[in-house]
Order: sequence, then structure tokens, then C-alpha cells
Amino acid sequence: MLTQTLDQAFTDIGDAVAETKGEPAVDDVGTLLAVGGGIARIGGLPRLGFEELVELPEGVLGLAVNLDEADLGVVLLGHSEHLRPGVRVRATGREADTPVGEALLGRVIDATGRPLDGGGVPKTRERRPIERPAPAIMDRAPVSVPLMTGIKAVDAMIPIGRGQRELIVGDRQTGKSQVALDAIINQRREAAGGDGARDVICIYCAIGQRGTAVARAVESLRREDAMAHSIVVAASGEDPPGLQFVTPYAATAMGEYFMDQGRDVLIVYDDLTRHARAYRELSLLLRRPPGREAFPGDIFYIHSRLLERATHLIEERGGGSLTALPVVETQAQDISAYIPTNLISITDGQIYLSPTLFRKGMLPAIDIGRSVSRVGGKTQYPSFRRVSGDLKLAYTQFEELETFARFATRLDERTKRRIEHGRRVRQILRQDAASPLAAWQQIAVLLATQEGLLDDIPLDAVAEAEQRIRERVQAEHADLCERIDTGRELNDDAWETLTETARSAIADLPAAD
Repeated sequence: MLTQTLDQAFTDIGDAVAETKGEPAVDDVGTLLAVGGGIARIGGLPRLGFEELVELPEGVLGLAVNLDEADLGVVLLGHSEHLRPGVRVRATGREADTPVGEALLGRVIDATGRPLDGGGVPKTRERRPIERPAPAIMDRAPVSVPLMTGIKAVDAMIPIGRGQRELIVGDRQTGKSQVALDAIINQRREAAGGDGARDVICIYCAIGQRGTAVARAVESLRREDAMAHSIVVAASGEDPPGLQFVTPYAATAMGEYFMDQGRDVLIVYDDLTRHARAYRELSLLLRRPPGREAFPGDIFYIHSRLLERATHLIEERGGGSLTALPVVETQAQDISAYIPTNLISITDGQIYLSPTLFRKGMLPAIDIGRSVSRVGGKTQYPSFRRVSGDLKLAYTQFEELETFARFATRLDERTKRRIEHGRRVRQILRQDAASPLAAWQQIAVLLATQEGLLDDIPLDAVAEAEQRIRERVQAEHADLCERIDTGRELNDDAWETLTETARSAIADLPAAD
């Protein structure tokens, strides 16, 4: 009886083995040799590839970046306090990737897709490599559609096009992040007031910032109802430097998913100074040769391969666009420092924020004379081109005259008029945070300024004049507002109508002394 039972058991086992169709799995396993400072050194894994993911105990992932035969250098993407030398390390066989898809909209996540907003894990159907070659030259189309930021100084004088790379540069605490956030908030207004084709998906990528700063940015977007079309990808200063390093590449991969569908995307990198410092820290720990300011020799390459992925695709590739607004921090207004000059040479222009203007309360503190957009001017609406040229010239002349006027005892009448006109231009460019304006609202007040209608009213009455002009134009000329917002040209009669409307709106304001 026992023999029959054993025979039957062996027969069942044999049948089960015969029915098994799977192949035996082979794991490539190595050993952790050393860990610390966000990097690990690993022995073994002879078949490990560059930027392949390795798995350490408790689910910590690492990115292979140094492939020496006897000593593999791995950048850790998680906290490593619990890791000890001697533990097993397994090669995953896949490159670093990140989740992409519609499910990410409205969420706050890190580069690996881990939720940071207290919600569940986003239910995405696709993952993409965080690194991807930039589109080929023949796949790129000229930048032809404006990206409206709702900021008068930017839309009129430093215009940005969809697919452009525009650097935001300035000292610490000058409002750089706010300019970028205002651009994101304005896309909500654009989507609400226009057709679906104009909608822009926004990605705010926070790198190395304090957790409180990221929380304030998220709260600002939620308060302005801008999170529905936005994704926040964050790596705080408390996170490992490896996670800070890969975060902008992961955010770009998320944006490319939408761009490949023919949609427009705006991505803000806030900021690449901290990103460069994280990479310098990793490189020094990996014993790579230091260069200028201890940055490794490939520091230019890590930013160029990131920003080159921003473009406007040709129609055969869907016609989508990815607009990049990288932020970089300067010290003592030195834009000739190493990382700022690298980024200036990669991007298509820069918006410079002046600490001097910030201290004077001229917000946003954008220095028109030191800011430039090399390709955005081609995308400007005709109405903006009509008013921006004269205003920028008048403002530049005013800045020079104001400097010399400090040392002059007597000024001729013509010079006085130019200075007073320039002061009104500077005053009209002031704008509250998180208060983006429609195109017609900007054009109405900029036209009045260009025509000198504000020159004879006191400076402290300019804000009231601006409000009156907007209300009158909206009440009496809704058709002109719609034509300006949709980018159509205005004829001479329309311009004359706007001018007379503005003149009548402020006619009863007191005159300046």
C-alpha cells in the first residue's frame, strides 16, 4: 500500500514537472562593498549596463553610473541608513523609468512615481525611460505659437513661444519661482477662456528645495485652481542627491508623453543650480576628476541633454511642443558664473530678475534691459508687436536718463518728459503675484501708456487708471477684446477706438503736480 502511494506521488510530481512551461530564472547578483553619501560601491554584476537599475535590500533602487570591472559605482535613489556592506544586490535588467499618463494630473509625486500628497499610487498604464535622445533636427518645427504668461513685462517685451527654452535667472529671493508659477496659473485662465486646442499641460519640477517651499508652491496652484492641468514632481533638499539628480529627467519624460500626443506642455525646473550641486556631490563621491569650481567636466552635458528635449515637433510627429522654463540662482548678481553661463548658452534667452528692483518694490522685478528672448518675438500677437517696441525703447532710454539725472541740477523740458514717461512705463509693468492678465487687459493699458495718456496723472494714481481702462474697454468693446485674445490684427480704427476709450476712462483723474 505504501509503495503504491509513493509511486502515485512520484507520478503526480512528474506530471506537474512535465506541464511546467516556464524557464528557470537566473538572477545577476552582486555584493554591496561600501555605502554612504547617497552612493554605493558594488562588487560582481559583470553584465550590468550603464544607467541600469539595481535593487538593494528593502526595495532601495540604485542607478549604475560607474562601470569599473572591480568596483561599480551606483547612485542611490532612496535613503540608505539601513544598508550595510556585505548584503546582496540584484540587477533588474531595466533602465531607470518613471510612470507617465493622464492619471498624474493634479498629483504631487517624486521621480519614481511615489505619491507625496497623501493620495494613493497613481494608476498609470505606461512607464517611460527617464533618459531619451532629443528629437532630431528634421523632426523640429519653428516656434510659431505664443505661450502667454499673463505677465505684462514678459508677454510684451520678453515673449515666449511654445517649444522655447527661456531661462529665469536672478539672485536668491527675487521672485524667480513666482514668475514661473504665474505662467502655470495663467494656463488655467487660457484654458477657461479659449478653445481646447490652446490647453497647456504644466509640470512644476522642484529640485533640492525645502519641503515648506514646495508645499507653498502646491498650495498656490491649488488656491488658483491650477492643479487640474498640472503635475508637481519634487525632490526636496532632504532627499538623496541621486533622487535630486534624476528628478528633472523624469519630469521631462512625463511631459514628452503629452507632447507625443500632439499636446502643448510647459515644464518649470526650479532650480538647476541645486541640480548641478547635487551632481557635483555625486561626482566627487564617485571620485570623478573635478574641474572648474569642483564641477565635473560633463556638467554642461547633463543640462544640455535635458533642455534639448524641449522643442516644437513637426506635424508628422503630432505637432506637440515642450516649453522649458529653467530657473538658475546667481550670487551678487553675477550672471557670468559657471552654471548660469552654461545655461545661458543652452537656452533661447533669459528673464533676469534684479534685486535692486525687488528692494524698490517693483514687482515682478524683471530687468527689461538685461532680459532677452531670441525666438519668442516671432510668435507675438500682432497687437503686442504694435505696442512693445516703443515701450521697450522708452524704458531703456528712461533707465539711462534716470541715472544721469541724479547728478544734474537742471534738466531741459524734453528730458523731464522722457523721465516722467519712463516712470509711468515702469509703474504700469508692476503686477501682483498670482494675478495673470488676459491679452486684451495688457494691450489696453500698454497702449494708453505708449500714447502718453498716463504721463499727466500722479504715479500713485496709475493703478486706479489701469483698473478704469480695463473696466471701460471690457464694458464697451467686448468684440475687440475677443479679437486681441485670439491673436487677430486690429485696424487703425480699432486702435483709435481703444485709445479714445482709455482717454475717456481716466479723464476725471487729477493731474500730476
